[in-house]
Amino acid sequence: MYALLGARAAAQRDLSVARIVERHVSSYLCGAYLGADVGTVPSVICQDTGTLVGYGSERILKSPLTGGPVRSWRLEMDGKFITPRQIHDSFYGRAHIAFGWAAKDKALAVPWDKLPEYFSSVIKDARKLYGPGERQLAYILGWITHVIGDGLIKSVAPGLDLHLLDGKYTPANRPIQDLVTFHEIGIKELKLDWLSLLSDLVDCPIEPVQAHYMRVGQAQGHLGNKFKAGWEPQDLNLLMEVMAENRRYQRIRNSRILKQLALKKTKVGLQCDQILSERAKGLKYGEMLELANKANFRHALWQMGEVIAEIFEEIVRLTPEMNEVWIGDKPNWKEIGSKWRK
Repeated sequence: MYALLGARAAAQRDLSVARIVERHVSSYLCGAYLGADVGTVPSVICQDTGTLVGYGSERILKSPLTGGPVRSWRLEMDGKFITPRQIHDSFYGRAHIAFGWAAKDKALAVPWDKLPEYFSSVIKDARKLYGPGERQLAYILGWITHVIGDGLIKSVAPGLDLHLLDGKYTPANRPIQDLVTFHEIGIKELKLDWLSLLSDLVDCPIEPVQAHYMRVGQAQGHLGNKFKAGWEPQDLNLLMEVMAENRRYQRIRNSRILKQLALKKTKVGLQCDQILSERAKGLKYGEMLELANKANFRHALWQMGEVIAEIFEEIVRLTPEMNEVWIGDKPNWKEIGSKWRK
């Protein structure tokens, strides 16, 4: 949702980045999700069915499918086995750059006020290092919205003061945020087709520039010159395998996410999944809506969109070549017709 709102705010300001997003919206959304959440891998395997379940390093003792036993999932590569926790510790901070680093790597975090410079360096490098294609730019822009949106809602950065059930960003608040965003805002107000968006997202290819902005590989380009610390070339092959697994597993997760977020009609109105209700300390869907309205949740989302657009604007200022993107609507059909129909 951060990405979709940020794109609309950027279009309102007539920023060139909005045109890139319009032409490559699926890659933009893929960057906003898998371009940052590299921990999108299974937790365990259900032994009764052989099905991959869970998310990342969460602890699961029984299969959510059968209630039966589970065994740990690990990524196999070159005869080695890498756990979800190792993937998280190695790459989560690198993808989120301003926060989320393992304790030993916290010094590599990029200060909030340095993020526009970091983002601009990545964009400048993209076409020089990875070819002239525009799709990768949309992917980078999507990733940027994730870093900014997560930073705001997790209070890593100033500018957002959202209190729902028991604080700012807590496990109990997450179901409320997800359900209200999905149904009330996404479907009802923005008319989004979530199935289509999620399906297109997982079909997007791996963008090599992701390894560059995560500083996995040889230090090079503007980014390597300005942010010299923390480059890890030895982890490049592992990261490529992880990114491939992200796409494989998200394809499985899509239907599960849609099923869990679905609402059911009951005699007392629409109700959400029981597990989500339990995570939200027993709140029913109607109570979640009341809480979100009381907390002015929509205003908080508007704030996120505005901050993302402001940072996009600063990136364009630092990267003037972004204004040279192909517009696509000039000359328009009327102008063409005035010359050709004679």
